[in-house]
Amino acid sequence: MTSTAVLALYITICCVVFIISKIIISVLLYKRWARKRRFVEESLSGGKIVMFRSTITQSLSSKAFMKKTMKLTNKDIIGSGGYGTVYRLVIDESLTFAVKRLNKGHIERDRGFERELNTMGDIKHRNIVTLHGYYVAPQFNLLIYELMPNGSLDGFLHRKWSDEKPLDWQTRYKIALGSARGIAYLHHDCIPHIIHRDIKSSNILLDQNMEARVSDFGLATLMEPEQTHVSTIVAGTFGYLAPEYFDTGKATTKGDVYSFGVVLLELLTGKRPTDESFIEEGTKLVTWVKGVVEDKREENAIDRNLVLFPVDEVKKVFAVAEKCLEPDPSKRPDMAGVVKMLEEITPYKV
Repeated sequence: MTSTAVLALYITICCVVFIISKIIISVLLYKRWARKRRFVEESLSGGKIVMFRSTITQSLSSKAFMKKTMKLTNKDIIGSGGYGTVYRLVIDESLTFAVKRLNKGHIERDRGFERELNTMGDIKHRNIVTLHGYYVAPQFNLLIYELMPNGSLDGFLHRKWSDEKPLDWQTRYKIALGSARGIAYLHHDCIPHIIHRDIKSSNILLDQNMEARVSDFGLATLMEPEQTHVSTIVAGTFGYLAPEYFDTGKATTKGDVYSFGVVLLELLTGKRPTDESFIEEGTKLVTWVKGVVEDKREENAIDRNLVLFPVDEVKKVFAVAEKCLEPDPSKRPDMAGVVKMLEEITPYKV
């Protein structure tokens, strides 16, 4: 066989292999598309979506919403935790949601969905994140929230974003007061009362105006007005839990007050309750700050990113945090009292 014939045979084989590989890839892509399409259709037909009526959702069709939802990928993830994964869902240029997905089959996740849905259904408050709807399907559940464009307080305090300016004092105070108002609404104005059980900086979200919104009610517990506590298994986040919770297993509003006190310390110091420096020294944020306050050195504990601040106001917020963190829960103020103390710190209305 001549070299020309060999070359021609080689080219022919390469062309055939190339065409076959293209056919195989096309078939696989089609099957994948068909599976995904079937999944969307099955989800739409086998599930139930409920959108609460509002000016934001009135022009949104449930079918269009679900088709957008089924196209979400890992690139759209904006948060995740033990009770679900949160995605950014862009409907159009003017409409965006945060969608929390909870896969079924895990008892605690199923209960978390029920708790969050029962808790959030009727809540309307400027300092509580708004639930716009939910979706129930055989494979998973979805909770549809308004999107908070500035993320969480945890993100601002602890992540080193080069394009983000550190929080100034006025903004920190505004976040502290807004968060307190949101929690006080849960404790005092909701019937039955709501114990959040997981107050922490990552569950305080920030809207476009840096207004605080309390979020994530997957551990929330309902408490009738005549009750003083609810007996539960210990749950929450290490570093934020009230000491008595471990001993009694009783969830109370005073436990949320303690957790909020830890958040106040985070706002003031810029340190996590489980900061590595505390672990190395065998202490914790609460203990460290208590020593600083006793020595009247509060200004030395302030976050280094906070350059300008009114010393008098800072000391007063430290004092509020100290009251929230009383080891004896009976000596802690309730959240209505915390709000009042914070409001009295500055003459400016927030």
